[in-house]
Amino acid sequence: MHEAAPVNPFVALAYLVAGVCFILALRGLSSPTTSRRGNRLGMIGMGIAIVTTLVTHEIASLAEILVAIVIGGVIGFVIARRIAMTAMPQLVAAFHSLVGLAAVLVAAAAFLNPGAFGIVGADGEILPVSRIEMGLGVAIGAITFSGSVIAFLKLNGNMSGKPILLPARHLINLGTLAAILALIGLWTAAATPDAWMFWTVTALAFAIGFLLIIPIGGADMPVVVSMLNSYSGWAAAAMGFTLGNTAMIVTGALVGSSGAILSYIMCRAMNRSFISVIAGGFGAAGGGDAGAAATDRPWKRGSAEDAAFLMKQADQVIIVPGYGMAVAQAQHALREMADMLKEEGVTVKYAIHPVAGRMPGHMNVLLAEANVPYDEVFELEDINSEFAQTDVAFIIGANDVVNPAAKTDKSSPIYGMPVFDVNKAKTVLFIKRSMGGVGYAGVDNDVFYQDNTMMLLADAKKMVEEIVKNLG
Repeated sequence: MHEAAPVNPFVALAYLVAGVCFILALRGLSSPTTSRRGNRLGMIGMGIAIVTTLVTHEIASLAEILVAIVIGGVIGFVIARRIAMTAMPQLVAAFHSLVGLAAVLVAAAAFLNPGAFGIVGADGEILPVSRIEMGLGVAIGAITFSGSVIAFLKLNGNMSGKPILLPARHLINLGTLAAILALIGLWTAAATPDAWMFWTVTALAFAIGFLLIIPIGGADMPVVVSMLNSYSGWAAAAMGFTLGNTAMIVTGALVGSSGAILSYIMCRAMNRSFISVIAGGFGAAGGGDAGAAATDRPWKRGSAEDAAFLMKQADQVIIVPGYGMAVAQAQHALREMADMLKEEGVTVKYAIHPVAGRMPGHMNVLLAEANVPYDEVFELEDINSEFAQTDVAFIIGANDVVNPAAKTDKSSPIYGMPVFDVNKAKTVLFIKRSMGGVGYAGVDNDVFYQDNTMMLLADAKKMVEEIVKNLG
């Protein structure tokens, strides 16, 4: 073992301040009302960490690094300005992939030139503890990169969002993970470690990232994005150990742990275990019969004129948005409709399910883009009891999160999942493209056929725009 180099107290203080900024940033990002402040604190913390690192290290090619920072900053600024809010999930997945790739490149650089990283022992070989750090870093980074690329392709429509189920996939995944851990152990224990072990770990990790994500359906992407966020944090922490950078270790640990906690919360919101999500294939079978049976039961069809009249006469309307709203990009028309209803004296509220959309907070982001007031947006546990006293429940692009089978049918794949009690409202207006479709669980929804439900079959944006015209 080599002794750690003494840490400059000013550097330690700067990294401590950066770490505090990151913690406060996470606290701020936990609420829409404080999210802007949290974002700014995160930027300040990252700025402190970057400047401290550049100023306190002997860097031979500082100009090249500054040029790279400027180029990356400009590219990031342009992407952030141009990206549509509906494309935010795939942007997040793309950014996660870059963190993973960076971890792989840092580990590879340390392997190829260990002397520059100060990780060479007296025998001229890479220190065993550094081999563990590098092995885990390159493995987590490669998994994050390839997994995030697949998530991006699924979210962006370049690959089918349906589960792609390979034969014996669980056995293949377990075998690959076991091989990665075994090779890291052998590489760490070897007196003279062979290069093939390191590169084989890298290749297998790239493969397992691909294999883990392709069986997961598009509707489980909120958990996947959160999980990949956690992976990217642990990859950054591993880079921090390799580079001896305290700020990276702290930041990576914060991101990794918060992402893991969020993944757990979202799995609980779906009443599913984390393993069942990662295993994939949920809803891959059985959905066809439910969709076909939809036309065999009586249901009521409504129009934009009917919806406008009913909501205009209501005292309170609760809007439940889902992924269909995001696909149709109906958030601006929806806010316009809500504004017109409020002018008529109607109380309008939005009910957001934890797993609605394709990433954590997807619906919140879209509603914020449409300038929906934060105090009108409520989480499931805060608003669910109000449906029984609500005149109109307006469902736009949601399905399984309003399916009462989650509470009544023990044989249903969504049984036990917390859902909105929209069926208790006096009237339910349900926007849907057609009666033949089902949610990601592949089960029918009894709300469609209730006496108090009126189905509005159309593209979500077009239907809301028609309702707005009839409200005018």
